Amino acid sequence: MELWIPLTIAAAFFQNIRSAIQKHLKGKLSTLGAAYVRFVYALPVALLYFFIVAYTEVEPLPGFSSSFLIYAALGGICQIMFTVFLLWLFSFHNFVVGTTISKLETIMVAVFGLILLGDQLTPAIVIAIAISSAGLVILSAGQAKLSIDNLISGLWRFPTLIGLGCAAWLGMSVVLFRAASLSLGVDNFLVASSFTLLVVLLLQIATMGTIIAIREPEQLAKVIRYWRPSALVGLSGGLASIAWFSAFTLQNATYVRALGQIELIFTFVVTIFIFREKVSHKEVAGIVMITASIILILLAA
Repeated sequence: MELWIPLTIAAAFFQNIRSAIQKHLKGKLSTLGAAYVRFVYALPVALLYFFIVAYTEVEPLPGFSSSFLIYAALGGICQIMFTVFLLWLFSFHNFVVGTTISKLETIMVAVFGLILLGDQLTPAIVIAIAISSAGLVILSAGQAKLSIDNLISGLWRFPTLIGLGCAAWLGMSVVLFRAASLSLGVDNFLVASSFTLLVVLLLQIATMGTIIAIREPEQLAKVIRYWRPSALVGLSGGLASIAWFSAFTLQNATYVRALGQIELIFTFVVTIFIFREKVSHKEVAGIVMITASIILILLAA
């Protein structure tokens, strides 16, 4: 088994944990504050990981280059813009279709990866992405009790365009993170990924911290006050980021994000077996399609 596969599965698993913990912070912090802890409290994890890699690996640390800084900064900004667009999307009363569209970032990753990095896809992966995307739409429609007619009619509404923007920002950030890591020209993926993650996190903390200081300065104190649950978010989010960045360095970002949809299967299992919630036929059909796409990706890889 290629190393990027277990790394991606681990990333999706830890991201699922981070999301679950982060939801409990929504009542204590604003949406921006709850999003900010993801970066701030992941920094110690990224720093520790970087120092361990720097100490144990014989390869010299990479130096800064203009292309690396541009890719890292733009990638970090795109990820922040994804958060901003997602918050904007939630401000609308009718945002169900837009939220569904926002989950199709794998398609955006494929497009941007081809344009910026020349990443090529095999026919099997293209089919897997199509199946996964259709499964995501069906799964989201089932969760929101959305009919096909409402889904089609909702495609022409403004919130849907914002949802498309969410997918585009997230897809672009993934490709730019991969471009930043590859631009270092380092053969050791541990060195390249740990260095890239650390620089991106520092840039994001500075950028988003400035935004919060201007718009919601009281949230900065709350981020420190609620350090215990925030630290759990940072730990799980930091481990997820380490795995994501390592996988992006090793493999085409489209393959990684497509396999990363396994996170939805983790969520589905928790919903059924832990929370004992009922699921609709649409949700089951969507999960079956996503599972089939993941199996196809593994076979193609």
